[in-house]
Amino acid sequence: MRYISTRDNTNQYSASQAIIQGLAKDGGLLTPFYIPKLPNNALEDLKAMAYQQRAVYIMKMFLEEFSVKELTDFANAAYGPDKFDTPAVAPVRTVDGNTHCLELWHGPTSAFKDMALQMLPHLLTASLTKTEENKTACILVATSGDTGKGALEGFKDVPGTKILVFYPKDGVSQVQELQMLTQEGDNVGVCAVVGNFDDAQTGVKALFSDEEVRQALARRGYFFSSANSINWGRVLPQIVYYISAYCDLLRDEKIALGQSVNVCVPTGNFGNILAAYYAREMGLPIDQLICASNENNVLTDFIREGVYDRNRPFHNTLSPSMDILISSNLERLLLSLTQDPAEVKGYMAQMASTGRYQVSDKIKNRLQKRFRGYFCDDRETQRVIQSVYDKFGYLIDTHTAVAFSALEQYRGETGDDTPAIVASTASPFKFGASVLEALGEIPPASGLDALDRLAAKTGQPAPAPLAALRNKKVRFNQVVEKDHMLDAVVSLLE
Repeated sequence: MRYISTRDNTNQYSASQAIIQGLAKDGGLLTPFYIPKLPNNALEDLKAMAYQQRAVYIMKMFLEEFSVKELTDFANAAYGPDKFDTPAVAPVRTVDGNTHCLELWHGPTSAFKDMALQMLPHLLTASLTKTEENKTACILVATSGDTGKGALEGFKDVPGTKILVFYPKDGVSQVQELQMLTQEGDNVGVCAVVGNFDDAQTGVKALFSDEEVRQALARRGYFFSSANSINWGRVLPQIVYYISAYCDLLRDEKIALGQSVNVCVPTGNFGNILAAYYAREMGLPIDQLICASNENNVLTDFIREGVYDRNRPFHNTLSPSMDILISSNLERLLLSLTQDPAEVKGYMAQMASTGRYQVSDKIKNRLQKRFRGYFCDDRETQRVIQSVYDKFGYLIDTHTAVAFSALEQYRGETGDDTPAIVASTASPFKFGASVLEALGEIPPASGLDALDRLAAKTGQPAPAPLAALRNKKVRFNQVVEKDHMLDAVVSLLE
């Protein structure tokens, strides 16, 4: 399996090179040259397997240079009982007869990013060995909330790495911020950026693309890598849980083999729903991919109109991990739809110069055949949280609520009652104050106090990693303007 840039297919890379590099030097995203197909009997075989075995089976199809033993060791370490609070790892909870919630938040940071970021450090360190790379990986991460803590926890004290997370000042929840600022580890750094997530993400991409900075780092024995979903090592483990969810529904006789399902994903940077798209390309019987956005509905408009336009107001919402106007992973989908890196490069050039691009009618038709886009505002998000809790006794966070709203809109518009898998991306306790307010309570000022109040109201305990935050010491307080992010990198490496 070879990997190419979304903007140029003349240079090809091995899987380990793609994982180490993170982002192509031309600014494109490193992507498989083709998507392999599941064997005819794969779903039946996978049905009886544990999650770790499923991960090995699927990831091996993309990582030919990694042995089964290596991947087995990685999966057991990443998804073991010391990391995840359920043997199922990513359990599927049936909410009603044809709505199934894929719970992706049972890991150490209580968010779906753990599903990939517990695996990525193993893939990266093994890749460093395979390529005989002796420089230290300086991993840069831009986060809208959950990726930051997931990456910090995954790379904490991993040999041969240093990791620096940038997050938007005042743009994440109190619990998310505290998770990052109290992070343990000798190789970690955290820095707030004055601006929003797009500012942080653009700054990280600019550092990656700065040849002078890269050469200066190399002289000091470092090179840049990424733990954002621009890194293929992030997207690949996410494919696993969609296939796993389908196999769980098969095993539990909720669906029949070959029966189609729809998948609804709360989406910001487009990586999570892209993984579902790739699962479909591999042969998983997914019909519609329902893309759920909050008021930052740039993806909804793109799916409906074929025009991507980030020139619009930026909203800080109750679902902050989706407060994004530049959805980086959409570039990978564009390559799949166009099969033309030059066309993708042209769109990205337009995006850089004008903030918008428009795809052809042919590409728009291909997009709309597979994707449906919906969005909702904060008031609707709150309504859905209360409705799902009152009707089913099921507690969801603000991001998952956006997905439930999108699914409700889709079903109301189309009458399509196909069984649906809803990606639940965070524990409701991670956004306890917002969930409490949605349930009609006046939330306390402290995010940590909200954990206790929500537990008392619902009778459900807060996840242990979140409850433990109360006793952690704040370690980081650096804040930089978006044009001075390099200063934070220099500080980390001193």
